[in-house]
Amino acid sequence: MAKYVLEDFTDGRIFDLPSYAVERDEIIAFAQEYDPQPFHLDEAAGKASMLGGLSASGWHVCGMMMRMICDAYLLESTSQGSGGIDYIDWKSPVRPGDTLTGTSTVLASRTSSSKPHLGLVTIRTEIRNQRGETAAACEHLLLCLTRKGYEEGAAA
Repeated sequence: MAKYVLEDFTDGRIFDLPSYAVERDEIIAFAQEYDPQPFHLDEAAGKASMLGGLSASGWHVCGMMMRMICDAYLLESTSQGSGGIDYIDWKSPVRPGDTLTGTSTVLASRTSSSKPHLGLVTIRTEIRNQRGETAAACEHLLLCLTRKGYEEGAAA
């Protein structure tokens, strides 16, 4: 049973994201596979860069943020996917040993005019490190079923 349907994503609602501990080995493993720039692979190269030390790829940060969103509310929702991300800003480096936390805030929510069983929710998500520095922020679109659509077993 879904905990969150469209009607639960009211304008201004804030979802607290669970914390996420960032580990050195996962930063390097992600970089080796997907973003092998030296400052994501090696401490010395990171220190020599404008990042000032080994740091996670921005794409890895997006993955961590997604995990936090899933654990906070998405997996308990009637999510039908996403219509996209309007923007992503990487504000400060994410480093080994950081603990990320954050919030997702509902900016707008409406029922689809062409599919009345489906809703569109615009959300702003921000994640911060343990020092309170914003690591990343984005706005994204969530597609989810209305209560009636969920109860009737509708699909997007």
